[in-house]
Amino acid sequence: MELIRSSPDRGHVWVSISLGILAAIAALLMTPLASATVLGVFVLVPGCWWLLLQSHRWLIAFFCALIILPPLPIHLGDSGPHPALIVLCLGLLSTAVHFRMWSDMGGRLGFLLCIFTLSLLFSVLMAAMNSGAEVALGSLSRVVLFAVAPFVFFFTLNCPHLDGSRLSNLTTWLFRAGVLAALFACVDFYFQFSAPAGFGPQFVWLDGGVFRRAQGLFYEASTLGNFCAFFLTFVLVALRRRSSEIPVSRLELMSGAVVFASALIFSYSRGSLVAVISAAIAVAILNRKAFTRSGVFFVACAVLCPVLVYVLFPAFAESYVSRLVQSAAFIWSSPNGVLSGRLDSWTQIVNFLLEQPWRVLLGIGYKTLPYSGLVGSTVIADNTYLSLLVELGAGGLLVFLTLNVEILRRSFLAFRSASSQKSFFGEWMFCFWVGELVQMISGDLITYWRVLPLYFWVLAIALRKPEIKLSFS
Repeated sequence: MELIRSSPDRGHVWVSISLGILAAIAALLMTPLASATVLGVFVLVPGCWWLLLQSHRWLIAFFCALIILPPLPIHLGDSGPHPALIVLCLGLLSTAVHFRMWSDMGGRLGFLLCIFTLSLLFSVLMAAMNSGAEVALGSLSRVVLFAVAPFVFFFTLNCPHLDGSRLSNLTTWLFRAGVLAALFACVDFYFQFSAPAGFGPQFVWLDGGVFRRAQGLFYEASTLGNFCAFFLTFVLVALRRRSSEIPVSRLELMSGAVVFASALIFSYSRGSLVAVISAAIAVAILNRKAFTRSGVFFVACAVLCPVLVYVLFPAFAESYVSRLVQSAAFIWSSPNGVLSGRLDSWTQIVNFLLEQPWRVLLGIGYKTLPYSGLVGSTVIADNTYLSLLVELGAGGLLVFLTLNVEILRRSFLAFRSASSQKSFFGEWMFCFWVGELVQMISGDLITYWRVLPLYFWVLAIALRKPEIKLSFS
């Protein structure tokens, strides 16, 4: 006991003794419910305690929860609540416990991000006025989910514990968690497991039957495709750099890329495929004098992954290739069919604005188009720019466009930085965001709240002040 009292880690020892006692009690209890309760405490209490010890730890748990945990099978809204929101609450508590004044607010980019978030919040009032309290409550919940990404951005900018080794470990484990999630998506599509909670009704009709598009642990297939595009861009950027400048080995990069590319194909998302191609073009332009390695890998992956998919699931591979060929062949003669009916939706929204042009002043409320009949019927815009124009108004769309320009500008400046690490994250964000801006034409990407925090984390790392040392070595 004297040794325990004199030890600098005596708190850890006492916790271990307490956990041992709890484990013994759990083993002696007879009822399964009581055993599960005590064992739950046995796991949750030390886990929460560990997260609160240092301010950055919740971020690790939060990202892992976002990537590899499914939503809970509880009917609430369009799908069940996600466990990551519980970790987020711990993150807010951790931020309060370790409170220090945030000195870096991201300059103009941070200001625009705050203004855009406030625009979303203001639009909730318009949703209440135009569509009623129930729709407005749904709008508010989606604004809160979007606000998670700005919070992660500002927290990362000012977190003192993200030094070189922690940053390297976090990036490595994020990549591995991403590979695990993409691998599960491939297996899930092949065996067609039951969805753990609500999911988008997206299917592929083959001769052998109707198959749910790969969504993995996400709410719908397009989010999975966008997620895969994010890490494929990471691979393209990493492969052209020296081993000392990247947190993942080349063998692991290439193996993971095959998994991500396969999951992207199984998601059946053409928009995400275009995003990857756009990001690859951006990487090629930024590194036009030294793109050989990434370029060869991109071509090899473009050939190998469809072959792998054909071996595993030939009927699907034929359908996927046929869909791409037909999309290219009929884009001019039958654009609405190629775009899965999006032109009809866009025409309906544009006609609504032409009939009621004053709506572009303040908008009708964020994410009210799919839940109110204000434009004649419920409609999914599947276009970030058009949906923001009608839901936030011209002012909100202008703020959003300015924010995107600033994201590209600051990411490009980070890419040009003398720091190899800032340059790496800056190039990753710049090239990926180019793909995002292209994909936003066919999807409402700012509603992908489970992946947006990852993207803004990369942006924040690229923008962190020079005096905060970043190193993978």
